[in-house]
Amino acid sequence: MTNETLILALCLTLPCLATTLGATFIFFFNKTSHNLNIITIGLASGIMLSASIWSLLVPAQEESQAIWQNLSFLPVVLGFALGGIFMIILDFLSEKCFKNDKITEKSRAFTLFSAITVHNIPEGLSVGFAVGTALSTHTNSLSALLFAIGIALQNLPEGLATAIPLNNCLNSRKKSFWLAFLSGIVEPIFALIGYFLASSLSSLLPWLLSFSAGAMIYVIVEELLPEMHLNSEAQTNSSSKLSSRYGIFAFLIGFIVMMILDICL
Repeated sequence: MTNETLILALCLTLPCLATTLGATFIFFFNKTSHNLNIITIGLASGIMLSASIWSLLVPAQEESQAIWQNLSFLPVVLGFALGGIFMIILDFLSEKCFKNDKITEKSRAFTLFSAITVHNIPEGLSVGFAVGTALSTHTNSLSALLFAIGIALQNLPEGLATAIPLNNCLNSRKKSFWLAFLSGIVEPIFALIGYFLASSLSSLLPWLLSFSAGAMIYVIVEELLPEMHLNSEAQTNSSSKLSSRYGIFAFLIGFIVMMILDICL
């Protein structure tokens, strides 16, 4: 195996493996109390919001700047809006599909899974673009590998952040793990597509990144934060305020951890 083939193989597999590893931590969580549920939902929400900003919207603006220059905000704004609209439509359709079978739980799990999967598509394309560009221009391919490692490190907490709310919907850690794993499978698939189409698809990346951010933030606002609030209200009056603060602290911790990973890597 040549060095280029080895680097390509690592870039294709590392992000998905990291998502899977992160998702395995769901087996250490057990829904035993409202407080634990509030903390885990807050943590997942913070991680997802931070990833939406630093992994998606900021890179979308940077990619758009080179192509659209003074109008670089257009793909970001329009892509973000389309992502939110897409999730609204998908949410509506999922409710129709599951109207006779636990609508709230299955439709919410489907919506969340769809948003995370959509979010992983541009990440996979980004890795493929990085490898394809490095190898086609004969530049240092190790930089592409470092980029893939950075995505993989970000995917560790994202894997857990995906599995936690899925477990809250489905009440099954095994199903939550496998769904989180499946959401990560799209990364190597689209990384391979990005590798072969690095030059022709690069102009679409700002749209895809911002589209994914819109989808992710929709899920946070529509599904996760209301669920955290409902779990807080389920507590007694004396502990409701304290439980809400647990969720806020967990949200801030998740956001900060993900922000550090995104900025540093």
